[in-house]
Amino acid sequence: MQVVLPRIGTVAAWRAEARRLATAGVMPETVLWSVGEAAPDLFAQSPAPRAASAPVRLPRAAVESIETAVMHADPERFARAYALVLRLARQEVIWGDRSDPALRRLLEQEKAVRRDIHQMHGFVRFREVTPPGANRRAFAAWFEPAHHILEAAAPFFARRFGDMDWLIATPTLSARFEAGELEILETANRAAPPEDATEALWQVYFANIFNPARLMVSAMTSHMPRKTWKNLPEAALIPDLIRTAPERVAAMQAAAAAAPGPKLQRRLEAISAQRKGR
Repeated sequence: MQVVLPRIGTVAAWRAEARRLATAGVMPETVLWSVGEAAPDLFAQSPAPRAASAPVRLPRAAVESIETAVMHADPERFARAYALVLRLARQEVIWGDRSDPALRRLLEQEKAVRRDIHQMHGFVRFREVTPPGANRRAFAAWFEPAHHILEAAAPFFARRFGDMDWLIATPTLSARFEAGELEILETANRAAPPEDATEALWQVYFANIFNPARLMVSAMTSHMPRKTWKNLPEAALIPDLIRTAPERVAAMQAAAAAAPGPKLQRRLEAISAQRKGR
């Protein structure tokens, strides 16, 4: 049997379908999951074998983790999660038991999704697109997440930027916030918004706060993955900042060596004050 989930509200729809199927005892291998449109299935008309039905009761932590994991890009995520729901409900596996391969994989996918949400919160860069005569400033951004996280990540921006209108577009879905209302819709325009006047200023700021003495490229790329660079205006500066870091550190060290130490500096200031008092 096929279960076709909507592109918007996918997690909530999967939860409802998984609960319905699990309560009915539908076996996981008989379900073909898809999003947006039905996949070809030669056995779609065949009745699904059923096991003995049982109530589905899972720990709250399990529900939250599973619903986060189904945002993963894994095409088999829905089937894997549903199979795990049945095993948990039948107490064939205990929640949190990382010795179970399926549960361990789901928890790893949950972690990857949460990291992707965190990166989206940190690496979205808005550009102003306010039309002439508008009462509220408007901004737009383009972001390419690794997983299907837009609906989970968008409320953060609504809370933080509630005083302006904005649109965050991804390759599949977009979040639009206008006059205090958040809406999720399918992406119609996949072009990044044009540069605005603040972009050059932001690059100047980034270059000035960049500390070459504390540069650790592996740590930087861990927190700011290279896949996000193409949509970050400051990322264009990073290769040159990395290349020139050694000579900038050397210049900083030379300047520090030439400057008087704290005690000598205080002594010089005292002598200068005595001379002025004469």
